[in-house]
Amino acid sequence: MIDLSAIKNILIIRLSSLGDVLLTTPVVRSLKRQFPDIKIDFLTKEQYAGVYEYNPYISNVFIFNQNNKYPVRKLINEKYDLIIDLQNNLRSKKICAQIRTKKVSFQKPDLEKFLLVKFKINTFKKIISIPERYSKCIPGLKLDNNGLDLFIPEKIKPQLHSGKSYIGFCPGSRHFSKMWPGKYFIELGNSLLNKNFIPVLFGGTSDKHVCEEIHNSLPNSINLCNDNNLLQTARDMQDCRTVICNDSGLMHAATAVNVPVVAIFGSTVREFGFAPYHTKNLILENNSLSCRPCSHIGLDKCPKGHFKCMVEITPEIVFNETLKFIDVNE
Repeated sequence: MIDLSAIKNILIIRLSSLGDVLLTTPVVRSLKRQFPDIKIDFLTKEQYAGVYEYNPYISNVFIFNQNNKYPVRKLINEKYDLIIDLQNNLRSKKICAQIRTKKVSFQKPDLEKFLLVKFKINTFKKIISIPERYSKCIPGLKLDNNGLDLFIPEKIKPQLHSGKSYIGFCPGSRHFSKMWPGKYFIELGNSLLNKNFIPVLFGGTSDKHVCEEIHNSLPNSINLCNDNNLLQTARDMQDCRTVICNDSGLMHAATAVNVPVVAIFGSTVREFGFAPYHTKNLILENNSLSCRPCSHIGLDKCPKGHFKCMVEITPEIVFNETLKFIDVNE
């Protein structure tokens, strides 16, 4: 049994992806506040290091590199008393084996996900958030009731003018089946423009095409898609009345800076634990379908060919629900 009060030096591993790394922040904060003398380091991929770049609860952020693999000698020299493996895959297990110290690992609900996706048998007795699942692998840790963390330094300046009614759009995702159609964002944007709201497009490098396509059809919108500058994106999200997004990493980025989100869920469901965490939110999903969920991470195409999980959530529905959501939360 691990006694956290006797631990002095911890390495936390979560290599990917953006949403998963952001969802570790309540664990880091709660751990540091409950045991302030513990030194906490974090290992992740370079593209997600911004999550912890200015986080005061972390001492060092180490970069996992596909070419150099990881700074294993440096990690060994740190002489960790404990590794918290929140990735729990072959790569993270190899790292842990080389460092050779005490370890606890995130227990993924693989069987429950398999039964729900493949056979539509729901054995999730209740919806447990990913931060809660992370915390359960750490003996003695009490997770606080606050949301996600993303610390933005003052040197990152806003790109939007104050006093405007901005609505954020995050149309991208790593997987097609988690993306609300681009043409729907265009129709929604026109409806919002008619109500004097200004759509602002957010995304990373892989989202540039869809953001540009939507922006070109909405000439009064603002395209702030960039090359994965997470902190600039999050800073500009703070000036939005709400952010309309897919089940994606940028959904969690918006929640981390306490922006109300309207999240559109397609092939995935909230049972997997990735709903917006401890912030004002509205999840729109098509619960009339027997084929949902078809994946726990998303797919490159709809297995049935109809894509009703997204297509039947019309721009009119999102427009009306967004207006009500804004009205209730202001």
